[in-house]
Order: sequence, then C-alpha cells, then structure tokens
Amino acid sequence: MHEYIIEGGHPIQGTVTASGNKNAALPCLTATLLTAEPVILHNIPEIQDTAVMIEILKSLGAKVEKLSKNNWKIQCADINTSQLPRELTKKVRGSIVFAGPLLARTGKCDMMPPGGDVIGRRRVDTHFLALQQLGASIHVNGHFDMTANKLVGADIFLDEASVTATENAVMAATLAEGTTLIQNAASEPHIQDLCNMLNLMGAKISGIGSNVIKIEGVKKLHSCEYTIGPDYIEIGSFIGLAAATKGQITIKGIRPQEIRPLKNHFNKLGISWRIEGDELTVPNTQELKVNPDLGNAIPKIDDMPWPGFPADLTSIMTVVATQVDGTVLIFEKMFESRMFFVDKLISMGAKITLCDPHRAVVSGPSMLHGDHLVSPDIRAGMAMVIAAMCAHGESRISNVYQIERGYEDLVGRLQNLGAKIKSVEVEDVN
Repeated sequence: MHEYIIEGGHPIQGTVTASGNKNAALPCLTATLLTAEPVILHNIPEIQDTAVMIEILKSLGAKVEKLSKNNWKIQCADINTSQLPRELTKKVRGSIVFAGPLLARTGKCDMMPPGGDVIGRRRVDTHFLALQQLGASIHVNGHFDMTANKLVGADIFLDEASVTATENAVMAATLAEGTTLIQNAASEPHIQDLCNMLNLMGAKISGIGSNVIKIEGVKKLHSCEYTIGPDYIEIGSFIGLAAATKGQITIKGIRPQEIRPLKNHFNKLGISWRIEGDELTVPNTQELKVNPDLGNAIPKIDDMPWPGFPADLTSIMTVVATQVDGTVLIFEKMFESRMFFVDKLISMGAKITLCDPHRAVVSGPSMLHGDHLVSPDIRAGMAMVIAAMCAHGESRISNVYQIERGYEDLVGRLQNLGAKIKSVEVEDVN
C-alpha cells in the first residue's frame, strides 16, 4: 500500500486535460453486456473503479482488449455466468449497474451488496422497484438473487431520482418487450452518455437529458464505438484546487454546458473562470471573498439532483471555503456521513462548526497546518489533498486507494502543475 506526502504552500500553475467521466464509464462498461458484438470505448479513465469493473466483465466471460491508453475493446459474445465475484463487487459501488444488463441478456443476476464509499446509507430499493416493474423477481438473503423469464416494458415512477437506478432501468428496458417510460429519472451527464451510447448500439431512447425517459424495446443491440465525456466532478475539483492554493490552471477538454451548474455556487465564494471553446481557465488574480445573499445573509452551498450543484463537490467546496474571507453554510442533503471528515480539517486549523450530519458552517480564511489524514471516500480524500496543499508544513494522507478510485494519475498530474506531492510505499499493518 502507499500514502501521499504533501508539502503545502505551493500554488498550482499550468494546464491539465480533463479525464473521462468515471460515473459514465462504469455503466457504459456494463452496457457492453447487452450485445454479443464488439464495442469500442474511448476516454475510459485509468482508475481503480474502472479496473475493477473490467475485471468483473472478464469474470463473466467477456473478452477485453486494451487498444491504447484509455481505449478498450470489449466483446461479450459468451457470458458463462451471471454471478458477480464477491471480492470484486464489494470494491466498487458501481457494480450494482451490472444488474440491469445481466437481467436483459441472461435473465439472471446474482451479486453481493455493492461496496464503495462509506458515506452513509446508500439504498438500493429504487433499483429493485424499477426492475420488478419490468418483470424481475428479486430475493434478498445476504445477497441479491435476481431472475426474469421475460422483461416487459412498464410505466415506472422512481421513488427517488437515483442515478444508478435510472441506468439499470434504462439498460434493462432496451431489450424489454414493448415501451418503458421512466419518470422522475435522473438526468446527469453520465446518464446522457450512457443513453447516447445505447442509441448508437441500436436502442430507441428519447427524452435524454430530461427527467422523463422513453425506451422502446428492441430485440437486439449491435456494436458501436463511443467516446466518454469529460469528468465534470474532476473539473470542479481542479477549479477548487486552483482557487484554494491561489494558483492558475487551464483545464482542456471540457463541455461548457456541464460546467454551468457549478458556476453559481463557486461564485458564492468569489471564484470565477473564463471559457474559450473547450478550455476553462481559473485566474490567480481573483479575490476569494464570500458573496453574501440579499440583506447580507450568509449564503448556502447545497447539493441537488442535476442540473443542481453536484453532491460530489460539497466536500471540495468545504475545504475551499476555509481559504475564503467570510462565512458560508455547506448543506449536504444526500449522505449522512459525508461531512464527518471535517473533524480532520478542524484539527488542521479550519474554523468549522458541524451543525449536524448534513450541515457545516465554515468561516475563513483559516491558516491550515500539516497533519496525518485518512481518506474516507473519493471526494473527501480529494478535499484532503487540497487542504494539504493549502497547509503550512507537511501532510501525510493514508488510504489513498479511495482517492485513486476516482482520480486518474493524480500524483503525476499534480506534480506537473507544480505541487510538492509524492507517493510512498508503506507497510500494510492489516
């Protein structure tokens, strides 16, 4: 195992290209199960989560070929099992999106509860309710045993706008008999990528990007070649990193329309950028100062389903707010354990009051000092990297596997931006 050693106080400077969207790559990888023909996927980020998903595909019988960096050819001509390997399933939350395509292709899926980030309860009820309406039978007894003699289109109203439940329902419905209507569907860019890829494979999906998705079932899907879009969460993380360290960065390969939901909340912290084509530049000349709401009220940074502010960036914004002049309320509505990492920020010198599991009041700017940190999840881990890069002195971050589940070659890319960060091997005490 390894850890990060970071020397703080060095503003980042330079240019970086956005990686492929992790949350699009995972369902697009599983969607290759819906056809026996080869599928070529470009811009797959080389991170721990995609590596695990590819290993799961191999365990099911898929032939997987790496064409070049970030580019893969996958053919699922012979699926020899519908049982997902336990040790791999528990490593990544995204393994749940094997359920829809396996049911559609084989009529069966047997898997353990998925793993991933420890950020509170992450219910799977919505997945099961949607799949059951399409004709699946599901038994839960320490594992998920799913079967379907035939999938039939249905009018589905999701009980929450779950991203992965929407993806499972869409993939199952592509090969279902008849028409499926999914209301209260999630509409994030990664779902749009999945739907666009499926349409290239011969699916008939409309309403892409809205909360009402219509799928007309087809008998068969075919091969396609598809390029995953940029990871707007990674882009937001780099924006926050540049601002917090008072550096300047140009991020290439963005989709401007996917950055718009980030703008209002970053502006609340006095952070802005300019966009030219597919490049975004955060300057080092801006004043980091909280912009109060009308009546000089304390502003709120809160997450919502797309096109609201992404929940995955609330951890990043919490750290950035420690370097901004003023007071702001961070309100993370979705996960009851996500904000618990702030105790480490407080130990570094941050002025944060944790009101309850979902809300924290941050007053800045704070002078942070180096500390030993342990990453609890992908986004809090990246937030800790930003905190360490702002801090005076040296920090050590453990459990960086969690960070590397979502950020490709983070150490190398940060070093290219001038960060004083290195990865060091340490003895595994477990």
